[in-house]
Amino acid sequence: MPHYVVGHKIPDSDSICSAIALSYLKTTLGEETVPARLGELSPETLFILDKFGFEQPELKMSYAGESLYIVDHSERTQGPDDIDEATILGIIDHHKLGDITTSTPLECWIRPVGCTNTIIKMMYDFHNVEIPKNIAGAMMCAILSDTVIFKSPTCTTADIKCVEALAEIAGIDDPETLGMEMFKVKSAVEGTPVRDLVLRDFKDFDMNGNLVGIGQLEVIDLAIFDDIKADLEADIAKLKAEGNRHTVLLLLTDIMKEGSEMLVVSDSADITERAYGKATSEGKVWLDGVLSRKKQVVPPLQEAFA
Repeated sequence: MPHYVVGHKIPDSDSICSAIALSYLKTTLGEETVPARLGELSPETLFILDKFGFEQPELKMSYAGESLYIVDHSERTQGPDDIDEATILGIIDHHKLGDITTSTPLECWIRPVGCTNTIIKMMYDFHNVEIPKNIAGAMMCAILSDTVIFKSPTCTTADIKCVEALAEIAGIDDPETLGMEMFKVKSAVEGTPVRDLVLRDFKDFDMNGNLVGIGQLEVIDLAIFDDIKADLEADIAKLKAEGNRHTVLLLLTDIMKEGSEMLVVSDSADITERAYGKATSEGKVWLDGVLSRKKQVVPPLQEAFA
């Protein structure tokens, strides 16, 4: 019976490309492993898979009795609902350490870098395994996505060096131009249902017993939201009520202006003032320089809930 590699619910490009890259590495090392996913894929991720000739990983929601590797998170709220009934073989991640626990020893690769695929590149190097051209291309794109083409404060020298090395393997002469193509795909929102946009890159967090949902839409021009912003605001209010959440935040991130407008629905009217030192006005607040949910949004919010 093969093992599985799976990322978080509502998977992003890093989660999916990590599953593909790690499953190949483990299988090459003699441990039959297959990639899986916990949800539908975003247009950006579909673009990456199509460009490098990959099928979508298997959609698998239940893992009771299975053995699996977790990538791109270590949070119980973001993993399979029956994770307690599975055997976790390892965690490979670049976020804060979450609340997943195990009853047996496991392999852990957790590094403060901009992307899980950067860590997986280190794993390939450690095991001296050659990366196939198409996997290198997908890994490179995931790093460009997670680091916002090196603009994110989470980006490290290791991420940049990995993109350079992976681009050479994949035969990509100008990775940053490819990165802009990806963000143009990500910026295409016309005709997409509002709920699909809200959940395109959405994660739930347990913050001191409070369920907090944080979504993010990264685009090259916030003007594309002008006609639908009121609909987005209404939908995050519905999402909050449906999920019994304390707070729902939606980051509308402009990668060119390097900042985010945050839409806020919360049981605490002063939540952004306590977390970020800026009060909301009509349920919105502009956060200059904020690009990273992981590094700039979640940590101060957790402190506000402490």
